[in-house]
Amino acid sequence: MINIVLFGPPGSGKGTQAKFLEEKFNLKQLSTGDMFRYNMKNDTELGQLAKSYINKGLLVPDEVTTDMLRQELKLHTGFAGYIFDGYPRTISQAESLDQILKEDLNDEVSVTLSLKVEDEILVQRLLERGKESGRADDANEAVIRDRITEYYTKTDEVAEHYKAQNKYAEINGVGEISEITSKLIQEVEKVI
Repeated sequence: MINIVLFGPPGSGKGTQAKFLEEKFNLKQLSTGDMFRYNMKNDTELGQLAKSYINKGLLVPDEVTTDMLRQELKLHTGFAGYIFDGYPRTISQAESLDQILKEDLNDEVSVTLSLKVEDEILVQRLLERGKESGRADDANEAVIRDRITEYYTKTDEVAEHYKAQNKYAEINGVGEISEITSKLIQEVEKVI
């Protein structure tokens, strides 16, 4: 199997690139954002639990997110592997992912692909996306900068976790989309 952890701050192009990788390698993208939206919209037990934290202004505990991910892996079989988008975000989640892949799939993370984009470019991309999508979190520059800072604060130790396993590659996320896709594909092909 090919199991990719896809890293990148908000606005780095993760979603766009994940679609290309899905198609190229017959993978299933598992996005924590999509998992949360689905579970909360459909009022599942995990969705209710997540809402109870969010409504109190608290972060959803890693265990809840991990349970959602484990559930998604059981729902989506028959693929050549997975793209983990938005998970893991903490060292605890990285360790949980390693454990889940080993226990449930007898496998491991193949590679972590990290899209690198300068903060000012990210801010401009997100402000533009906010105009087009109407997303409130993409319309406020201060909120955007806070999200970017939070991303780096949380994911630095996760990056180190995968660097220590020699499963980490950085890709410049600025340029023609097709060029970035090509670089990502080259990194994946190194591990298959």
